[in-house]
Amino acid sequence: MSDNGTYERLIHLLDSTNTAYKLIDHEPEGATETVSALRGHPVSEAAKCLVLIVKVDRQVTRYVLAVVPGNRRVDLNAIRALFAARYVGFCDAATAERLAQAVPGTVLPFSFDPELELVADPDVIAQPCLYFNAARLDRSLAISGADYTRLAEPRVEPIAGPVAS
Repeated sequence: MSDNGTYERLIHLLDSTNTAYKLIDHEPEGATETVSALRGHPVSEAAKCLVLIVKVDRQVTRYVLAVVPGNRRVDLNAIRALFAARYVGFCDAATAERLAQAVPGTVLPFSFDPELELVADPDVIAQPCLYFNAARLDRSLAISGADYTRLAEPRVEPIAGPVAS
């Protein structure tokens, strides 16, 4: 599915569930800190979305979409413990793009692929207003953390590292 198809799928999901959201057009940007400034909100209110490869053992590999606040890093050790895995790392770009159905910098905090397990940090879903690129570099979306949780149904686990200084 192309970026545009993923964007359309997201908008259809929001519209069909009568979910309140706000679209924000801006200069094309995928870096969390920079796009947060363009959107005019603190980086902590952004959803940083990372596709991870989780090797549970030699035969079992899983893929995880980890969603953490924009001002924090994903705690790979927390993911490793969560899945009782022997290895956790960042997924290669081609696999990440296939699973997330979006290019890097535009990955949604939603999983539309059953192979991609969604895990969100509690500080993400607690946001009154959560911002993320809407599967496009030039358009973002704002939604409440409660609505995000209701629609995305993430597994909620503490997976964010400390606040970056």
